[in-house]
Amino acid sequence: MAGTGYLIVGLGNPGARYTRTRHNAGFLAIDHFGRSADCPLVSARWQGLYCRRHLSGKPVILLKPQTYMNRSGECVIRFADFYRISRQRVLVLHDDLDLPAGRIKVVARGGAGGHNGIRSLIRHLGGSDFARVKIGIGRPPTDGGQGAMPVDRWVLSRFSDQELEGLEEIFEKTDRAIRLFIGQGVEACMNELNRR
Repeated sequence: MAGTGYLIVGLGNPGARYTRTRHNAGFLAIDHFGRSADCPLVSARWQGLYCRRHLSGKPVILLKPQTYMNRSGECVIRFADFYRISRQRVLVLHDDLDLPAGRIKVVARGGAGGHNGIRSLIRHLGGSDFARVKIGIGRPPTDGGQGAMPVDRWVLSRFSDQELEGLEEIFEKTDRAIRLFIGQGVEACMNELNRR
């Protein structure tokens, strides 16, 4: 029997080398929400940093897998199984190359779209019907006729201080997405956030 809890996952890579990188947008977003919800992700279990709280009267786990991006599912499935959380009650925050920087998009399900973290979650959770908040990081810009930076270098490049300031507004929206998902479900979340 499935539980009544929710699992909110921010994707990224652990360690100082990856701090503030574009690929860690999910980590940054869930840390922002953790601060606003007075739920810092500092407890460690099953290769993840997490915090448990009741939000909108419902049990919620915030989680940052520490397994590196391409093995994120190994951590997430342990939490989902132990707390009996169905895929439909999982929300994943992650970076997205195909969305312009500064945009977010909520989806109820979908493929991996080339994202190794999402691919790992689909494999370990046994399906793709879990919600996501995609955080746009855009494609690498071209450099005066020299061509664009390779995608693998782009996603691991760090946000500038100015970009981080701009992310504050984005993370207000991801905070709202999380609260809507928990309180009203993914459809309400999509209806409000995707039309902005």
